[in-house]
Amino acid sequence: MAQVPLRSPLPHGASAALLLTLGLLSACASPPATPAKPKLLVFMVVDGLPMRQVLGYRDQLQPDGFRRFLDQGAWFANAHYGHAHTVTAAGHATMLTGAYPQRSGIISNEWVDPKTRGQVYNTMDADYQYIGNPTAPLAGTSPRMLLAETVGDVLRSADPAAKVIGISGKDRGAILPAGHKGTAYMYMGESGQFASSTYYMQSHPAWVQRFNAAKPADAFFGKSWSPVLPEAAYARSVPDGQPWQSNAGNGNRLPAVLGAGMDGPGPRFYGNILPSPYGDELTLAFARAAIEGEALGADASPDILSVSLSSHDYVNHAFGPESRLSHDHVLQLDRHLQAFFQYLDAKLGKGNYMAMLTADHGFADTPEWARTQGRDTARLPGAQLLAFANAGLGKTFGDGPWVTQLSAMGLLFDEALIAARGLRPADVYAEAKRVMLQMPDVAAAYTPDELAGQEPGAPLLEQMRKSWHPERAAPVQVIMKEGRLFGSRPVGSSHGTPYAYDTHVPILAWGPAWVGRGEVAQRVEVADIAPTLAGILGLRVPAQAQGKPLPLPLQRQP
Repeated sequence: MAQVPLRSPLPHGASAALLLTLGLLSACASPPATPAKPKLLVFMVVDGLPMRQVLGYRDQLQPDGFRRFLDQGAWFANAHYGHAHTVTAAGHATMLTGAYPQRSGIISNEWVDPKTRGQVYNTMDADYQYIGNPTAPLAGTSPRMLLAETVGDVLRSADPAAKVIGISGKDRGAILPAGHKGTAYMYMGESGQFASSTYYMQSHPAWVQRFNAAKPADAFFGKSWSPVLPEAAYARSVPDGQPWQSNAGNGNRLPAVLGAGMDGPGPRFYGNILPSPYGDELTLAFARAAIEGEALGADASPDILSVSLSSHDYVNHAFGPESRLSHDHVLQLDRHLQAFFQYLDAKLGKGNYMAMLTADHGFADTPEWARTQGRDTARLPGAQLLAFANAGLGKTFGDGPWVTQLSAMGLLFDEALIAARGLRPADVYAEAKRVMLQMPDVAAAYTPDELAGQEPGAPLLEQMRKSWHPERAAPVQVIMKEGRLFGSRPVGSSHGTPYAYDTHVPILAWGPAWVGRGEVAQRVEVADIAPTLAGILGLRVPAQAQGKPLPLPLQRQP
């Protein structure tokens, strides 16, 4: 049998080229390797920051603050809260649980217990006290009121060596994102210190003691809050010193000197740090101390650091988001973020951590200014709502009062009076809804049957359902018309409605290996953050989560 001659070998260079080509083809055919988990997840919240402010000043931002997310990261142009009562505690409870208030139980910052009629604060727990600082009644000292688990809780259940730390100028901004198994530190407005509570530990670790012993808050005494840009750069914003801007605290004009008229640092001065750019600067200094003191991101177990920056909320409440003071505060914060990110780059390395930034709610423009722009706006005191409700119910059922208190967005009734008159509560609730809908400033009102229902409803009903917890919320919920500022504030602005100016917030992410890069235009919700971060960390989704993973740009990139 004739032998088949062997093929002549290829020249050496050609063989190498062929092997290289085959290797590249093989690599292209293989799925991309899953990146390692980030060693540190830095979760950031800017309290009271509407998305319109981030984009409105984009041309004036530093290259590595907010623009790190906008230019180098993934950002969601149409991110909203899905619930109706958009306040600080409800927002902070939603972010890392993925659960709306109907499941988290955090229906507001404070509310009235429908059964006992006692005042409730969202993170109150009389069994625990602040460490080294006085604890006022109803102070936030533990996550007991939170009925949902966070991403950090899931992480620490899966890996007890992982660390989860929450830091904020407000107790609720620290405690709620830290969850049940993390550790929270909050700013003490009377002492200028950061403190935890006895829920977490009996005494502070050495690094916290060193930070507080150095009295870093005192360094801001006599410092001036001055605009970072020339006057012409603020032409798009409302000038200082308007009659509808609060003149308390540090005043309503820049430059403003912290501690002006005071003999030295004390409780009044420490309280005035938060409504200034120095509140965020101090909070980020404590965050750096936590990274160093706890060696965050330094081992094989991923860690979570949640930092909620509270100052912008105070600024917007006092002056309104349309003000030059708020405009400048965003630019000041942008510089603080840039310095913090550059610290993280040097400390951990860019490929070892990811950052995500959001807000707990947006903000309405100040009504008095909005009216100068031709908008239909008004301030609506709660007493006016109560009086209208009782006058209407009195015509049907006789002398009351039938509605005794307001709780968050709801009406609480004199249930004993209802029983004494032989009335069915459902009939009184239905009549209260009818009466409320006759009030010119009311957009919608809902009864317990509607709120507990499962059938699809109008957008406002769906939002209100997500804010309503049957054991904690008042039975009849009321939604004001757009542009109404509900509450007793005579100046400044607020939030708390289901409208876009309060629901539309940033969701910004950076960490190329985990999120990719680019703008996402489709509507997403803040409840989607928790499932997304759980996936990145290789964890199960928190049990009560109602969101879905964000459509990250990374998923669309080849």
